[in-house]
Amino acid sequence: MDNQQMTNVQEQIETYIASQPEPKRGEMRTLHRVIQEAMPDCKLWFLDGKDSENKTITNPNIGYGLQTMNYADGTSRAFYQIGLSANTSGISVYIMGLKDKTYLPQTYGEKLGKASVTGYCIKFKALKNINVDVLEAAIRDGVAQTR
Repeated sequence: MDNQQMTNVQEQIETYIASQPEPKRGEMRTLHRVIQEAMPDCKLWFLDGKDSENKTITNPNIGYGLQTMNYADGTSRAFYQIGLSANTSGISVYIMGLKDKTYLPQTYGEKLGKASVTGYCIKFKALKNINVDVLEAAIRDGVAQTR
């Protein structure tokens, strides 16, 4: 990725975060900083949530890091390790590529606070409802498992 592409991704991320209403905007900025501190010098991604026909199919996502995702059909592609997205009810943090889909809920579910935890997604209404230190530990753990 050249400098212009990197700047463009950073601008897209800033525009996306700035488009969120407060207090979600401030919380997204805080999480963006926390993730970057946990993953210094990581590759940044921005997915706008649109398919090839420019139809919205998912919430936009900020991605951090780089891993190769292998699929059952034998194909593989580069993808981010950690994702961050605003949703209608709050914020989602995605920890992608974990092999054991029970790991995240069993290891961090009860310690996180008021959050919904699936095999790869931690969803919560506001940072005040969760233990941010536990979220950061889950992010660091996920990154270590998907290197």
